[in-house]
Amino acid sequence: MAGCSNYNSLAVRKSSRSKAQARSMFAKHGTPHAKGQIFINPFTAAAFAKEHGFPLCIKPNVSGFSRGSHFPITNTKELWKAALMVKIWWPSSVVEQYLLGSNYRVLATPDEIASVIQRYPPFVDGNGTDDINTLIDDENALRLEMELHPTIYPIAKNNGVESKLRKDGMSMASVPAKGERIYLFNRVALAPGGVVEIIDQATVPEVNKQLFMDVVKHFDANLFGIDVIMEEGIEKDYREQRCIFLEVNSRPYTRMHAKPRYGKAEDLSEFYKKMDSLDVTDKDTF
Repeated sequence: MAGCSNYNSLAVRKSSRSKAQARSMFAKHGTPHAKGQIFINPFTAAAFAKEHGFPLCIKPNVSGFSRGSHFPITNTKELWKAALMVKIWWPSSVVEQYLLGSNYRVLATPDEIASVIQRYPPFVDGNGTDDINTLIDDENALRLEMELHPTIYPIAKNNGVESKLRKDGMSMASVPAKGERIYLFNRVALAPGGVVEIIDQATVPEVNKQLFMDVVKHFDANLFGIDVIMEEGIEKDYREQRCIFLEVNSRPYTRMHAKPRYGKAEDLSEFYKKMDSLDVTDKDTF
């Protein structure tokens, strides 16, 4: 896919292809991650929920771009629906505890943090005057003006958005209060209109940066896109808050780091020159 990097060997990509492989490596090195379980039979997911409670997350063992993921799951009905629907994407699946916090993608090498972004589901902020339908139109017009497409998509107006609004007691005709943030999708994903924000690396503690670089080293990789949720934010020492590493991406979609909706886009040209100079003999073997 255009925008996905290609800097790791076939061996590294094979060793980090699934959520199960990432979970195993996280556990081996003491990297904080969610308690979870791989399942084939949905009854296994139901048993996990009975033991550990809600909220939970269900996702395919192998996938990308949040495809097939369901979260937060807050009751048994949602659990069974997710446990069955996830099989569309991959036969083996993951059920794990869900942490409500800030979602980040960290682009890291063994000795450098290239870029940090925070990711959000699609949303609009109320102004006390316009309805949600108008707010979506205004936001999409601004994205067009900023030339974010095709990296950042327009916010969709579809059954999924309307269903989310109904669940939250609203509709497209609702008028949010000034400053009220209305989320229009239940998870972080670019396709339905999710956005990214550049995080100033100067605000990230060195201990957090080192943790991300260590994860790359554990896999003997050249570059990873690391997904993590931090309850109080990446600007705080990870040891002083709850945080869970979700997965590693051996061919991260780097284009979104250059097209933030919020924050100043970073010039990563020198970084890419350095990565392009790497001799990875089987990088085009899949």
